[in-house]
Amino acid sequence: MPSRKNVYLFHRNDPEMLEHVRPLYERAEIYGFTIVKDFTKANIIVSIGSDSTFLQAVRKTGFREDVLYAGISTEEKLNIYCDFYIGDKGKIIEAVSNELIEVRRYPTIEVTIDNEFSFQCLSEFSVRSSIIKAIVLEINIDELPFETFRGDGIIVSTPTGSTAYNKSAHGAIVDPLLPSIQVSELASYNNNQYRTLGSPFILSGERELVIRVVQDGNDYPTMGMDNEALSIQHVENIRVKLTDKKIKTVKLKDNSFWEKVKRTFL
Repeated sequence: MPSRKNVYLFHRNDPEMLEHVRPLYERAEIYGFTIVKDFTKANIIVSIGSDSTFLQAVRKTGFREDVLYAGISTEEKLNIYCDFYIGDKGKIIEAVSNELIEVRRYPTIEVTIDNEFSFQCLSEFSVRSSIIKAIVLEINIDELPFETFRGDGIIVSTPTGSTAYNKSAHGAIVDPLLPSIQVSELASYNNNQYRTLGSPFILSGERELVIRVVQDGNDYPTMGMDNEALSIQHVENIRVKLTDKKIKTVKLKDNSFWEKVKRTFL
């Protein structure tokens, strides 16, 4: 850990935020860290804002496996991806300097659209109807037909993403130590014509989820990769699988994933 000295700070550049982060720049120099402007030269990437900022930091810096990511919250509460509060000036630097942290590894998923365009997600991928009409999706597991879904859409989440949009859709919270993906429905139709499982289900990391969009006028679905919208026309085939790539994040020894869950929801 002491060899990690090049730090890239990811944050907004408005006056209010710059006032927040100025002491961090100063303390970093005091503790012997170098603030770099090019994230490719960093071995620590720190997001300052919220969980959404953390997701943006990971995506904008390319889901790097060779760096340590850390999240600092500017809100008066800590979240799933933020281990530090901006009011605790220097705590993250002191923690790293004194080796009071551990490394937590979060799994990611890979999404491939029509066998042409691929991207990673740390939290979740969602596909929803873009018009005032239910979307019809053929759900396959390892190419085996499973169900035909009709409704608002579905969410495919990682274990850490299970605490976000997935939880709002009544999905289960999954321990990040379990290599898996979770599929949750959004307002499914269940009648004599369409029948779905009607509940979230969890797939092993060894399996692949294949989603085929039925071309009935809803072939331009709204898709979300973490907290970003993805716009692609005429989508027919979506493949989702867990990857071997993991994002390394700061973990305080007294701040496990389940302590985060308890702090956030209970």
